[in-house]
Amino acid sequence: MKQKYGAFTALQPTDLEVRAGEFLTLLGPSGSGKTTLLNLTAGYLEPTEGRIFIGDRDVTHLPARRRNIGMVFQNYALFPHMTVAENVAYGLKVRSVARNQILARVQACLALVQMEEYSKRPIQQLSGGQQQRVALARALVIEPDVLLMDEPLGALDKQLRRSVQLELRRLHQEHRRTTIYVTHDQEEALVLSDRVAVMSQGVMQQLGSASEIYNAPRNAFVAGFIGESNLIPAVIKRLVGEEAEIEVPAFKRTLTVTAAPSLSPGTEAQLLLRPEHLIVTHDGEGVSAEIVEVIYLGELTAYTLKLEGGQTIAARQITDRVYSLNSRVRVTWKPGTARAVPIT
Repeated sequence: MKQKYGAFTALQPTDLEVRAGEFLTLLGPSGSGKTTLLNLTAGYLEPTEGRIFIGDRDVTHLPARRRNIGMVFQNYALFPHMTVAENVAYGLKVRSVARNQILARVQACLALVQMEEYSKRPIQQLSGGQQQRVALARALVIEPDVLLMDEPLGALDKQLRRSVQLELRRLHQEHRRTTIYVTHDQEEALVLSDRVAVMSQGVMQQLGSASEIYNAPRNAFVAGFIGESNLIPAVIKRLVGEEAEIEVPAFKRTLTVTAAPSLSPGTEAQLLLRPEHLIVTHDGEGVSAEIVEVIYLGELTAYTLKLEGGQTIAARQITDRVYSLNSRVRVTWKPGTARAVPIT
């Protein structure tokens, strides 16, 4: 499908299949098209081109209320004049579900999110984390075919976000509700997802498991957006299967590394080295560098290293020995971890 607003294309032609029971995260910066894709699925927008199916149902032209979608918003959108139980029951009442069924399903969903003891409490007396749980229960109580979540943890502080992330993961692992989740938080995507779709400028850059996205990014954008990365300019000299011979001016040498798809000889690329894969030593083989920053993190030490050409790179390694500021060191990396990726 595709979505345009006048001359502006918010979502380029996109073909996405979400597997039944999976947790799929749409990850990307503001303006990447992830919320547009979610709103198309929810029925708040109608696509300029293409069709939308939920199971075997073509829902392209169905309004949101007829799609059996559960939605959790960033601001929760709870009714402040209602109690917790009344908020959760609202979707069932508008569907004319029998009263005894409403009571049973509300109690079950509140128990699911561990909020049953708060059923009679006004919404305004709840913390942000508790309100988030109520919003989730309200979305689940209608037994949706698909659960959609748009930055639902954005208003929570870091510690509470982590706690609720783990709770969301537990709930999904237990009940396997098909879920599409929107976030710009890379850690959140890695913690929660079965698969991640990384988006930029209305284009799906890569779709895969968290480990695939992290360890085998298809281009420099994905590599830079997921996790901390060192991206160093390089030129592809030769390709043999999945191996590339690359020239790295900053290292003043040629290397053989794993190649991402779509590279070709003679093109510019980026050498990807993750900080945790770098090895810092005082002597031996490797690239010469100077330590310009040292941050002791307990089990780990984080270094900023300046190469002879002036570029800086980051390294993190287990703190068995801490090198001092301004030390001259040699930098190598764990075998098989270096990767050449396209610039775009």
